[in-house]
Amino acid sequence: MNIHEYQGKEILKSFGVRVQEGIVAETPEQAVEAAKRLKEDFNSDWVVVKAQIHAGGRGKGGGVKLAKNHDEVLQRATDIIGMQLVTPQTGPEGKKVNKVLVAQDVYYPGESDTKEFYMSVLLDRASGRNIIMYSTEGGMDIEEVAEKTPHLIFKEEIDPKVGIQGFQARKIAFNLGLSGTAHKDMVKFVAALYKAYDSIDASMFEINPVLKTSDDKILAVDAKVNLDENALYRHADIAAMRDVTEEDPTEVEAGESNLNYVKLDGNVGCMVNGAGLAMATMDIIKIAGGEPANFLDVGGTANAETVKAGFNIILKDPNVKAILINIFGGIVRCDRVAQGVIDAYNEIGNIPVPIIVRLQGTNAAEAKTLIDESGLKVYSAILLKEAAELVTQVLNEGK
Repeated sequence: MNIHEYQGKEILKSFGVRVQEGIVAETPEQAVEAAKRLKEDFNSDWVVVKAQIHAGGRGKGGGVKLAKNHDEVLQRATDIIGMQLVTPQTGPEGKKVNKVLVAQDVYYPGESDTKEFYMSVLLDRASGRNIIMYSTEGGMDIEEVAEKTPHLIFKEEIDPKVGIQGFQARKIAFNLGLSGTAHKDMVKFVAALYKAYDSIDASMFEINPVLKTSDDKILAVDAKVNLDENALYRHADIAAMRDVTEEDPTEVEAGESNLNYVKLDGNVGCMVNGAGLAMATMDIIKIAGGEPANFLDVGGTANAETVKAGFNIILKDPNVKAILINIFGGIVRCDRVAQGVIDAYNEIGNIPVPIIVRLQGTNAAEAKTLIDESGLKVYSAILLKEAAELVTQVLNEGK
């Protein structure tokens, strides 16, 4: 589960991480009021107006703007709120901005120069350990840094049995070229950041940039947080931060029906029980000359209700030209699934695309008979090869 920047900063602050302070606004007028409150707290008219969407690269798309007075705050917020923000991570369709974060100016002049760093905490699946990845090249795309100057990216592996050690935090601060007060503050920052990541069962914390201010404070200017959904039952307060307006509405609907759904760009919808079988089914669709339009796992208890919910979700995609249902009847009986398909089809009414049903396992032959004798526009198969041939056939007929 992803959360907004301002929510990530709230979590960081609760673990003692210093952050760029800010106030969320949903209207331009609220943004001006937020700027006035920040003026009282930090004695500066300058603020940054930052679009709050679940995507990076907001600045490149025009979603992060500096404002030097209240009139500019009103104009910046008016421009950003309601815009369809397109970034490298949103795709060409972009995302609508519903709120902004009005944040304090942290690039104020002082005794030393400001400096930006990159830092993230995530799981290294190869080693089974968490790592802190960091670089002196903050504020840039880390992929670009990795490609052009890989020697400027450092990694510190953390033993989960003991957690981050003091010498590791000091090593990170040293590699970033810090000394004196800034070095000490970075050591505290790294330890608190790792504690936040570990304590909330996050799968990633990315801070880009981590800033050394002109008076040698270390703080998080941004916060991109991804949470392990399997652990959210332990964090009801964080689960409540979910913003479904930032998610694909079809995927949200599928989740409400306990279906695992991911939208893709193809023309053949698929409904399968089991993630592994779903991957194989998408391969079959490719071999048959089609492109998978989705990943949809109905789980191990496919019945009329789950099949109906699956149909409704798949049919929301106008690109779907056929549907392939591929069920292995190990836990469930194939004839019951077949009856569920028939019942769901009759309940929905006219389904405008051909349906191929491949049922294998317990009572597969009886299931095929039910489908064949239903009188519906449904093609049945038992072997994967037969299902692939039927997909090819119906796609050709539709041309």
